[in-house]
Amino acid sequence: MRKGPWQELTGPWIAELKPILDRRVPMPRQNAEDARPHGENARPHSENAPGPEPEQAQTQAQAPTAQALAPATARRATDRGNGGTESTPSGTPSEPPASRVVGIRPTSAISAASAASARRIGAKAKDSLRPDGTILYLSPTKALAADQLRALRDLHLTRMRAATFDGDTPRDERDWVRQHANYVLTNPDMLHRSILPSHSRWASFLRRLRYVVVDEAHGYRGVFGSHVAQVLRRLRRVCAKYGAEPVFILASATTSEPATAASRLTGLDVVAVSDDASPRGSATFALWEPPLTDLRGERGAPIRRTATAETGDLLADLVVEGVQTLAFVRSRRGAESVALGAKRALDEVAPPLAEQVAAYRAGYLPEERRALEASLRSRELVGLATTNALELGVDVSGLDAVVVCGWPGTRASLWQQAGRAGRSGQDALAVLVARDDPLDTFLVHHPEAIFGTPVESTVLDPDNPYVLEPHLCAAASELPLTDADLALFGPTTADLLPDLVRRGFLRHRPSGWYWTRRDKAADLADIRGAGGAPIQVVEAATGRLLGTVDEAASHTTVHEGAVYIHQGESFIVQTLDLDDSVALVEAAEPDYSTTARDVTDISIVERLRSTAWGEATLCFGTVEVTRQVVAYQMRRTQTGEMLGEKPLDLPARTLRTRAVWWTLSPDQVEAFGDMDLAGAAHAAEHASIGLLPLFATCDRWDIGGVSTAVHPDTGLLTVFVYDGHEGGAGFAERGYSDAAEWLRATQNAIKSCECESGCPSCIQSPKCGNGNDPLDKQGALTLLAELLRHAPPSS
Repeated sequence: MRKGPWQELTGPWIAELKPILDRRVPMPRQNAEDARPHGENARPHSENAPGPEPEQAQTQAQAPTAQALAPATARRATDRGNGGTESTPSGTPSEPPASRVVGIRPTSAISAASAASARRIGAKAKDSLRPDGTILYLSPTKALAADQLRALRDLHLTRMRAATFDGDTPRDERDWVRQHANYVLTNPDMLHRSILPSHSRWASFLRRLRYVVVDEAHGYRGVFGSHVAQVLRRLRRVCAKYGAEPVFILASATTSEPATAASRLTGLDVVAVSDDASPRGSATFALWEPPLTDLRGERGAPIRRTATAETGDLLADLVVEGVQTLAFVRSRRGAESVALGAKRALDEVAPPLAEQVAAYRAGYLPEERRALEASLRSRELVGLATTNALELGVDVSGLDAVVVCGWPGTRASLWQQAGRAGRSGQDALAVLVARDDPLDTFLVHHPEAIFGTPVESTVLDPDNPYVLEPHLCAAASELPLTDADLALFGPTTADLLPDLVRRGFLRHRPSGWYWTRRDKAADLADIRGAGGAPIQVVEAATGRLLGTVDEAASHTTVHEGAVYIHQGESFIVQTLDLDDSVALVEAAEPDYSTTARDVTDISIVERLRSTAWGEATLCFGTVEVTRQVVAYQMRRTQTGEMLGEKPLDLPARTLRTRAVWWTLSPDQVEAFGDMDLAGAAHAAEHASIGLLPLFATCDRWDIGGVSTAVHPDTGLLTVFVYDGHEGGAGFAERGYSDAAEWLRATQNAIKSCECESGCPSCIQSPKCGNGNDPLDKQGALTLLAELLRHAPPSS
């Protein structure tokens, strides 16, 4: 293997890394296949799922006022910017916008989950597609669609008129796209909010639709994937009205059981094409655990140097050496922190290079994102800290290295991010920097759980009533629903329609079910699963709009006192007004970060399945969760040192969702003697939440948990782990299915941690509303050993 530029680095951080980098690991080619007994006001121990962190394409556009589909669903409209409410432009351009026109002759293709990019599929098809045919291309992010358009333009094919149609498309260009484009690049949000509700205006395009390309299909998982599955079923139904039956082409380089996943997404039989001919050089992959510091955290736990600080230093070292690098960070605030840390480091050693580092995330204005993308391609930017908004985005062939700050949630995401480097066939470097977290710690000590292990199967549940009901309303508003449509939308459809009629959403007539309201039915479903109008973040002194935050995440990210970072500038939130959907901030330079803490109560609504493990019982079912953000902590940015905690007064939220839980019998508990049962259960809960993402396609922010020595609904020691989305997302169900393996991994993660009584790497949680008290590490191991004594063997 020829030397990559990273092998010449001489910085002290890199020097420590070199021995690890010398062990070459090939990049895999994946086939396209709590009641506390302490005090009268004590709450159950819980770790809340505060809302989605992963970044997807978002917008500054405002959606119409949301209307809840209650009581069975609670979908509120929000324009995430990929979509947008359709409006009629004042005029139609007589000529196509020059910046959006290229040419191709569309062609025949196969239905497949292929490792090839959708761009290559389109080029490969150009010679045999009928001249009057059209193609609809769907991507999960606007950045990816814009990049694909650039690639199509580079083909210089005169017969293809390609254009993007998303939240960034000017209103005066939209008519031209509808009337003249034969290759439309858009996203599921726009398809849901604009194209399908206004399908009559797209009749000419839909009547000739031959192919629907679904790129990065593995990204459609959980609640988002379940919504997209129903949007695609609505698309098939509308196409049938116009006599079209398009072939669906699904593309992904990182998915397991591709035919099954694609069939679940589209509702069609799918043929998998799994040959991988993409160029790929050798890659060095390093697993890096930040060192322990002399600082102590809650209950005297040792603290490691933060992953964001470590990633910022590494990014700076690589920039000094001219190694173009992407640093992937899980949260918006984290991406800004990494970029800021790298800039500060460069200011000390090479000030001019600080301008070659930036942050990229959703929530930026469109023009800001496009400028950053262009600078990255031209190498004006050498280091870029980004959320997963760029995981599926711009194709930068010259990237030499990728640094992943914390486990990204799934193996699929890890390989997707690592694969951003070396795309031109050159050798590449990938580094996973572990956070102080049970799963990250487990992985760096058990590399076999990453390398040589297939990527996860895609988890989605299109039959979730909280997902399906609003899409039935949307479908009925597009075309009246008939008995013939029931099979298309799934086996639960017939049971849901009478309830929608009873609640006044639909009207039943002999000819079918009709939407009779004046408001837009599509506004009932927020397909990104967050709900509510986005919170606008505004600088109080100037009135400048800095960005937006999902309403569901606002309690944890822009609460009063929160540190908010935008393009390297730091702000403190002064006011969060939920009624007006605005957070007012003022500029500041704090040397700390903030983390929200919450408390949770849970009740069992219905037990759907259960399994006896000796005297212990494993269950899966429906629960009702009430959670409330009660305080936030301040920690020094570079060291993680605890500076203090301040209370918050925010309203509680309630959701009905799915959970997996386990109980121990009174005899089993009695045998433990005077063990701190609440602390042991609490510790086991935290650790099991941390390890579930290894078995389900989720991350820690998708799930939450509650533990109790005696739960009122079971009368037993009980530990819950629940989906953090209304109606569930399939994660808890996967935990139930793989419980033995999952809980054994949890036990091993606690056991292998070098701390004495618990730390963030094993049983402590940064989200815990009880201040990580009580916790009993040895007690957790005892509970898990007893639980697993009669569990089935791991597969």
